[in-house]
Amino acid sequence: MRAEVAVRAAATLGEGPTWDPATDRLIWVDILGSRIHTYQPGGGRRTVMATEQHVGAAKPRAAGGLVVNLRDGIARYDADGAFSWLVRDPVPGRRGNDAAVAPDGSLWAGTMRDDEAAGGGTLTRIAPDGETRVLFPSVAVSNGLAWSPDGTHLYYIDSPTRRIDVCRMEGQRPSDRRPLVEIEPGAGFPDGLTVDAEGCLWVALWDGGQIRRYTPHGRLDRTLRLPVPRPTACCFGGPSLRDLYVTTAGAGSPHPHPLAGSLLVVPDAGQGMPAVPFAG
Repeated sequence: MRAEVAVRAAATLGEGPTWDPATDRLIWVDILGSRIHTYQPGGGRRTVMATEQHVGAAKPRAAGGLVVNLRDGIARYDADGAFSWLVRDPVPGRRGNDAAVAPDGSLWAGTMRDDEAAGGGTLTRIAPDGETRVLFPSVAVSNGLAWSPDGTHLYYIDSPTRRIDVCRMEGQRPSDRRPLVEIEPGAGFPDGLTVDAEGCLWVALWDGGQIRRYTPHGRLDRTLRLPVPRPTACCFGGPSLRDLYVTTAGAGSPHPHPLAGSLLVVPDAGQGMPAVPFAG
């Protein structure tokens, strides 16, 4: 498997790719560039929308439009572009980071401090009506999260720990959080992740220049080396959900690469699962 360039870009901190089957397009963000990007591989159509704040994630809504994890909270864009806050909770020095939609249609959104201080971030569940519940109140850099195909387990990354943790789901709450995978020193830091139809985890390694696939039991199954040092996240997309899209970052890399900040794709890498839209 080899990575190709899907969209040549210069994103400062490309993140959060999500395939939207309702529009046959990939949605991704440049967090520090305050931009939401879309890309339709069928015709190559691209759009870029500026946001007024740093945007950690943008996910499709069942009603059309997007739900976004911004610096000061969770907001919605309607299909016509109208903006409204769902949850506004500004904390000086803190911003939204990665997020994912759970099988029940709720949004699970992470935060982090700009200085990445331990304990300065959170993971919060946002119900479709805006009700919030803090699930993990004290993390450093809340990053990748995804569920097993049957919805019984949550996989979660707090990047500085160098771990992928697994939790058992009890209704709407995660429990029994424990380490599943520990990334060895020198291999980079785990960032965003996705789960394929076989239940395996694909995780991007920041400063590791690679995507790794792990089995549900935590065994390293496959390594995909990339031309850029800072891949940030990945997801499956395309009409059959078989192409792996990878976002990358150009910010602050000690070994800059001409493709850093671009959106990459690995054709026919595996079999993904349909994304669940936010129900609010």
